[in-house]
Amino acid sequence: MREIDITQWKQVGEGGNGKTYVNPAEPGVILKVNSARLNTREAVEKEFYTSRAAKDLGLSVPEAKEMVRVGNAYGTITQLIKPKRSLSRICCDEPARIEEMAQLLCARGKELFATPCNTTFFPSRKQQLTRALAKIQFVGKKNRRRIEAFAQSIPESDTCSHGDFQMGNIILSGEQHYWIDLDRLGHGDPMFDIGHLYMLCNVYSRIKRACDLFHMTRPQLQCFWNAFATAYTGKDDHADFDRQARRFACLDVILRYEFATPTLPEKLFFALYIHRLAKGIQRPPA
Repeated sequence: MREIDITQWKQVGEGGNGKTYVNPAEPGVILKVNSARLNTREAVEKEFYTSRAAKDLGLSVPEAKEMVRVGNAYGTITQLIKPKRSLSRICCDEPARIEEMAQLLCARGKELFATPCNTTFFPSRKQQLTRALAKIQFVGKKNRRRIEAFAQSIPESDTCSHGDFQMGNIILSGEQHYWIDLDRLGHGDPMFDIGHLYMLCNVYSRIKRACDLFHMTRPQLQCFWNAFATAYTGKDDHADFDRQARRFACLDVILRYEFATPTLPEKLFFALYIHRLAKGIQRPPA
């Protein structure tokens, strides 16, 4: 891998998974350096080759060009999309467009969920959930049994699932959209992605740091969810859809064990929300 001198690059962005940089000497590309918990050669290679495979599926993604070393860390160089704004940034700058952006995420999401996935290369979300269930701690036997029964009832699907489906991971450049942060791309029931969005808009939105990451307030995130759910179902009354999304939000918390090892405080935090969300999952037969 080529060695990058980070002092020659200017930071232009920061998200939950890392920081991004540009360099006038290398126009047309952007450098992403993952946050410490994701900054391994394995993680960077996974993101790089996943992005390339996603493009092979016909998904609209920035072109992954090169993996590089940044001191003792790793990074990826990809196509620079310019001008561009994420849906979350548009919602922040122009709150009157929140409903429009939610409808756009819905439309592009439905296209994603209808795209056949390479099941040989990309992982099964249901199989990831099964592995994660074996790792979770601080969850009572009744809730674990309830969750496991629900997980087993979910049919396999060969269509695409983003894994981090939210308004910050789709960017616009003019009329063109691009999916970003594809390291969790897999295949599975679309409700896995929708449960993740529900979790962000209705649960994590209580946490200031989460709101700051998406440049949106809790009321704005809840407004976004309401507009998304209305567009997705075609109904003003989407209470049944919300209940199903809440069930999958419980699974979304568990899936975090598949993607990273939580700290002890995070395990306790996740256990609290698993307990709360599991109440909406129907009890299995005795």
